[in-house]
Amino acid sequence: MSGIHAPKILRRGVWRYLSDRDILVAALMTALAFTATLGLLYVAHLARVCWHAGRSTTRPSERRTMLIFGRRLVDDRPEADFVARLARGRQGAWAGRTDRVLVLGGQSGGEVSEAEAGRRWLVEQGWPATVRMELEQASIDSLENLRHARELLREAADASLPPVWLVTSRYHLARCLYLARRLGFDAAPVAAEERLPWGRRYVIRLMMEAGYLMWIDTGMRWAAVSGNRRMAARIS
Repeated sequence: MSGIHAPKILRRGVWRYLSDRDILVAALMTALAFTATLGLLYVAHLARVCWHAGRSTTRPSERRTMLIFGRRLVDDRPEADFVARLARGRQGAWAGRTDRVLVLGGQSGGEVSEAEAGRRWLVEQGWPATVRMELEQASIDSLENLRHARELLREAADASLPPVWLVTSRYHLARCLYLARRLGFDAAPVAAEERLPWGRRYVIRLMMEAGYLMWIDTGMRWAAVSGNRRMAARIS
């Protein structure tokens, strides 16, 4: 088990985004697009998030490299959503659907990284010796998860990326899939939960994800229209 990124404390929270000009421009364009479409653009993204959340498989159908997304820890231990992601990844590993797994996630305020806490949980539960496990421990959000995973998977500068499974919570799948494909991955989603929950908490999560996805997508479209190469390079 290995990983090229050592854990470190990284800046989190809203101030990280409020100090970033490109992100603020994307937020402004998103607000304008929302107003101009009377909210229909948001509804379209919400439908996209719900479609992936409801339709994504829980049983990988072929062998691919597997990326398991981390989540903020509680007392240095995986909380319920993260445990569900880890359990789904472990199931795929034992089923022979992967020979290489990356557990993703940097430190979120505790003593260990999300990836390391995930590794410990997987080892405690029993991990197949034939499946290589690596840790990506230098990220603080989904985009950085995928950027650093891409570095790990490219063993040479000109090497192509292997096809990957994205293992995460259903509400999170659409955003991860969007980002992964923009970064050049041949990616397919795998849902952590057996079925889509419809409780209040989960509906709120779906609605929040639709907002995130609209923000990211609108920013990328604005970058293309305005010729802002710096902004476009953020997800490329």
